[in-house]
Amino acid sequence: MATSKPIFHTPIDFLHCMATSSNSTTTSKPIVHTPNDPSYYTTLNATIQNPRFSSPSSPKPFAIVTPVHVSQVQAVVYCSKIHGVQIRTRSGGHDYEGLSYVSNNNVPFVVIDMTNLSSVSVDVERKSAWVQAGATLGELYYRIAERSENLGFPAGACHTVGVGGHFSGGGYGFLSRKHGLAADNIVDAVIIDAQGRILDRKSMGEDLFWAIRGGGAASFGIVIAWKLQLVDVPSTVTVFDVKRNFEHDTTKKLVYWWQSRADKVDEDLNIFLSFRTASSIDKEGNEKIVLEASFQATFHGGVDKLLQLMEKEFPELGLQRQECTEMSWVESFVYHNEFRDGESLDVLLSRKPNFHIGSFKAKSDYVEEPIPEDALEGMLGMLYEEAVGRGWIALYPSGGKLNEISESSIPFPHRAGNLYNVRYYVDWDEEAGNITASKIHMSWIRKLYDYMTPYVSKNPRATYFNFRDLDIGMDNIEGDTTSTFNNIGQASIWGIKYFKNNFYKLVHVKTRVDPTNFFTDEQSIPPLLSH
Repeated sequence: MATSKPIFHTPIDFLHCMATSSNSTTTSKPIVHTPNDPSYYTTLNATIQNPRFSSPSSPKPFAIVTPVHVSQVQAVVYCSKIHGVQIRTRSGGHDYEGLSYVSNNNVPFVVIDMTNLSSVSVDVERKSAWVQAGATLGELYYRIAERSENLGFPAGACHTVGVGGHFSGGGYGFLSRKHGLAADNIVDAVIIDAQGRILDRKSMGEDLFWAIRGGGAASFGIVIAWKLQLVDVPSTVTVFDVKRNFEHDTTKKLVYWWQSRADKVDEDLNIFLSFRTASSIDKEGNEKIVLEASFQATFHGGVDKLLQLMEKEFPELGLQRQECTEMSWVESFVYHNEFRDGESLDVLLSRKPNFHIGSFKAKSDYVEEPIPEDALEGMLGMLYEEAVGRGWIALYPSGGKLNEISESSIPFPHRAGNLYNVRYYVDWDEEAGNITASKIHMSWIRKLYDYMTPYVSKNPRATYFNFRDLDIGMDNIEGDTTSTFNNIGQASIWGIKYFKNNFYKLVHVKTRVDPTNFFTDEQSIPPLLSH
């Protein structure tokens, strides 16, 4: 059966449908925002985390729905199917290519903003929690800490990231080397499928439950909530965030050694390494640009044990006791989000980042062998071509629990054999009507990516789904969708890079649960087509 594109009626038809289709027994009504409403742009821009997609020329939804009840999400699915509307679902708005609130397919679309569906329920006795898709990581960590200082969850560090998308793409963070990804620790979920049904793990089936944990849930439905298996954390963790000048020989030696050791050290230690340029004043009082190497870490234990471990594994860093701070596990996320002036845990409940975010573009790779020293210096030297501090390269180590889980356990396949993930990033401040600046920065990061080709994974050149990158390929939704080859062949260009051979299982799951490709975007899993 070939997919056919529904005929879009009018916004009024859709809105009328929404007004009459909710099955909720509550008196609450869907909060629908259209461009004529004063709240529309406030709601739309509230969690656009990449200003590259907030310009007047960016495609806009003809409506934004902010449901307060699950039945209102069902109503959006029902009305969208009838009236030929595509759906974008937004939890925290951190999709790197804006696909949770932008469509580049020249079709009418509606955004479901899940912010109001953000409850967190923690069961300390069973070491589990239910979290709705609209909650942020900060909210999740805060609510866990309210109930227990010795329970945590292995997910990302950025407190404003929404759990809906983060978990469905994998979810890497400071605990991942010890406990795996967020998706590795999900034990149940509630999802609305293309038929508008509310399904849990038992009713959705194990294949769909497998697919939404690392395969991008937006291809299969709308996740309402996740059930998490919480993990034990110590009463005290130790953090540090130290910077060293890369031009010093000891730092170069340290960075090269980090490549071979960061994935193999004690699983209680996870050290992120990043590089960017910075302004510095030399001894003569002259300003110069230097390349900083930043070592940011959480050790799940006390400072004494950490210092012993660092002296053994990374003595070149010369880590000092005064550079380390002991705190609770949840306080470490306050620290890593740049709140370092005695702020309370309440800052984790904010949906606003604690630092300026310009328009940005990011790309990523997996590294299987240490990058040679000359190539490493060549990579980092390219940071000088960008404005000071605006280009950024970050390395995230693998190893530990990540290596113990098979590539096919969930769709996320980047397991044993990888030393680390590298993310390339550049941001800039948009100027109205100036598209040249954007092109310059995009060109720079693509040149950097090309330069790295010989030094990263091959066949496929793998990348992390949560570091979304449309450069590696897109679905041709407006093109020929009547051919299985065009459909699957085109999607496999990018799909294998994200999921390796798991891509083909994802296609089969998609074919079973959404054969008409209702849930679709520029990088969504396509169904097999039959004639």
